[in-house]
Amino acid sequence: MFTNKLKQHWAEGRPAINGWLSIGNPLTAEIMAAQGYDSITIDAQHGALDYSAVLPMLQAMRASGVTPMVRVPWREPGAIMKALDAGAQGIICPMVNSAQEAAEFVSYMRYPPHGQRSFGPTRATFAYGGYGVAANEQVLALAMVETQQGMDNLDAIAATPGLDGIYVGPADLTLGTQEGRLPPGFDREEPEMIALLQRIKDACKANGIRACLHCGTPEYAAKAIGWGFDLTTVGGDTRLLAGAASASVATWRDLTASAPASATKGAY
Repeated sequence: MFTNKLKQHWAEGRPAINGWLSIGNPLTAEIMAAQGYDSITIDAQHGALDYSAVLPMLQAMRASGVTPMVRVPWREPGAIMKALDAGAQGIICPMVNSAQEAAEFVSYMRYPPHGQRSFGPTRATFAYGGYGVAANEQVLALAMVETQQGMDNLDAIAATPGLDGIYVGPADLTLGTQEGRLPPGFDREEPEMIALLQRIKDACKANGIRACLHCGTPEYAAKAIGWGFDLTTVGGDTRLLAGAASASVATWRDLTASAPASATKGAY
């Protein structure tokens, strides 16, 4: 049986940094997992990938020892159970709007008598050297609260037995609560958005569960940890790749802008 290192990390009172994978490629997953993150999440909701990519990506991350998680497309039992069977140690579930939906999500995560997860951990049993009902205590159930209805039911959602935490996606939270008055995006500075983030964090703390936030920059992520969030995601593979490539091109253009035309003219 495995020990969820992210749960252990939190039990020791340490905040966690989470990586994000939207590119369906095991090499990308392997590279990201080797960079020192505490956990890595494969985005099967909005990422450019499906289950056929999720499985080899989980396999590629195994050697790093990072805690592998999956954001599933929806609160659908088959997708949740299949990701767990593939070896995900945590599931992020989008659009949880009520305590009933949170309870349903939790039930899909756990084997009876604590849930209704079907038994068949095809890869997990080999990846972790044995896999059974004890997995109930190790897998993480993280619900996304990102609508006005979810905020209205926040306290009831956070009090759901078996829920391990709430994961905040600021873009959908903005769309779902600001009625189009604010554009979607990360690293919110508007007072009303910061107030919502603080409300979610406080509800998590009051119920003994973890507060997690998707961020765009390490600076904002560190600020969120200072507010009391337990886990922050910083960027992701697509943004990091685009940012590094853009910076490299910009530097090249700056350094070569003053080069005389004759330096390259007729070189070949």
